[in-house]
Amino acid sequence: MLNSERIGNEFYQNLGKLFYAVAMSDNTVRPAEIERVRKYVRQYWLDVDPVEDEFQTDAAYQIETVFDWLDEEEKDGTEYFEEFKDFYKDHPEKFTQELKALILETAESIASSFAGKNRSEMMVLMKLEHLFAL
Repeated sequence: MLNSERIGNEFYQNLGKLFYAVAMSDNTVRPAEIERVRKYVRQYWLDVDPVEDEFQTDAAYQIETVFDWLDEEEKDGTEYFEEFKDFYKDHPEKFTQELKALILETAESIASSFAGKNRSEMMVLMKLEHLFAL
């Protein structure tokens, strides 16, 4: 696997971690949040770039795969936000203004998908906005 493909797959895997952190910020991942992740992957993320995973499927599906795996583990989302943050700092060139906007839009949509945004979800979104503003 080429290094750029590896980084591309890691990019989508880290987005799965980030979106899980948003959904799990209130200690519960709701079915509406899972559906919102799937909707955004299919509606927006599949068209971002032509990167494929090792199974020759669009690497954007890594978002769903990682999100689902973490949801089965039912782990705290805080550490996954930190992993996304580390990836972001290690690979700032992967994050164009357009991608940052789509990431924020997706995260906001996940947070709003079940009874609006609660305080813990708003805190994660603020941390994400702050990270992108640096």
